Amino acid sequence: MVNYFNSLKLILVFSLVGCEQTTFEDQNKVIEEIMNDSESIADSDQSPTITYSYLALGDSYTIGTSVSLEDNYPNQLVSRFKDSLNIAIENQIIAQNGWTTGDLLFGINEVSDQNTFDLVTLLIGVNNQYRGLNFSRYEEEFQMLVTKCVAFAQGEKARVIVISIPDYAYTPFGQSSSNPEEISLEIDQYNGFAQQYCTDNQIKFVNVTDITRRGLNEPDLVATDNLHPSRRAYEKFVNILVPEVLASLDQD
Repeated sequence: MVNYFNSLKLILVFSLVGCEQTTFEDQNKVIEEIMNDSESIADSDQSPTITYSYLALGDSYTIGTSVSLEDNYPNQLVSRFKDSLNIAIENQIIAQNGWTTGDLLFGINEVSDQNTFDLVTLLIGVNNQYRGLNFSRYEEEFQMLVTKCVAFAQGEKARVIVISIPDYAYTPFGQSSSNPEEISLEIDQYNGFAQQYCTDNQIKFVNVTDITRRGLNEPDLVATDNLHPSRRAYEKFVNILVPEVLASLDQD
């Protein structure tokens, strides 16, 4: 399994370099060609037989408000691994539109006794900012959520990935607000705290905010509700997440 993952990491290095200049279909073809040409990867006898478990925690950005269920980033991630890398992942999503950090803490009670996930992702905080809640509440509850994520991930920090908060200031909805610049500054404050906490505690932190800040120049990154990310935006999230997830799963 270690050799398998090492080979996949090499594939991802070559196939995802310059991913912003190539389409998903192009990247997929590169992966498939390398897999077909490599006996250590393509040989069916060496295909992984294990199924990994994945818990995705968050809010509307995780459930994928205004895109189809299969187009949110957790489900696109699972499909990418299954179709391109022949890795089976069963995912569970606990996320709702409008959830704050406090709402998510309450919502994960249903899995509070489980600690068997191979991968846990967390994307939360935009509704704290949008509702104007005290920032100290986010600081406290975010740390509680990360602690719970580690517990869900069998106590393995390496199996936890925190994803940055997208910036809705770069959407038609955000531009209609009285001060889009202030939205961005506050999103930076939230992400800055989260990233520093993750750095201090050896937790992976993945930045997708920059992708969403292209929403005004690239309207197809914004969903039809003029607020949330589109299927294409989530596809770009997945491009960044794939190598991080490979590293997280390669813990045995």
